[in-house]
Amino acid sequence: MTLWELALVALGLSMDALAVAACLGLAMSGVTARKALSVGLYFGVFQAGMPLLGFWAGSLFSTAWQRYGHWVAFGILLILGGKMVWGSFKKDNNPLEVKETALTPAVMLPLAIATSVDALAVGVSFAALDVSIAPAAAFIGVTTLLLSMAGVLTGQAFGARLKSKAELAGGLILVAIGMKILADNL
Repeated sequence: MTLWELALVALGLSMDALAVAACLGLAMSGVTARKALSVGLYFGVFQAGMPLLGFWAGSLFSTAWQRYGHWVAFGILLILGGKMVWGSFKKDNNPLEVKETALTPAVMLPLAIATSVDALAVGVSFAALDVSIAPAAAFIGVTTLLLSMAGVLTGQAFGARLKSKAELAGGLILVAIGMKILADNL
């Protein structure tokens, strides 16, 4: 696999994380470099780890994951997106305000897993293609980290202008990503 091909794979795998990071940025108040880095690290580490897991697990788990993994990702994104949509209609609080606790493992781990499901299958295919997995996984992780940080910052810039509509849009985007994952795998 050439560096150009790997870069395209990394960009493709990063797109879901970028979209979710932008949604988080839309919903957060007071985005800092630390918050953007936190989001980037969650997504980057999982995008790097899943190809490693897929590579080493190989065909042992690939059949079950290919059969049910998309349902898991769809369910997680549907629930989180639905909560954002629901929150956008509440009048008694600021729907854009996401407290610091929103970046806790309880929130970020499901998002990181849901956005990196496809990277597991890529890891299995990397094993079949005899790709050098460690540098490939690192490249994918760093690409995702950087794009996710940019997504948070971009989402924040738009969120400040869009107010409550931003959370509605973010929730709908998460639901759409979940539906796309499901549709691509049925």
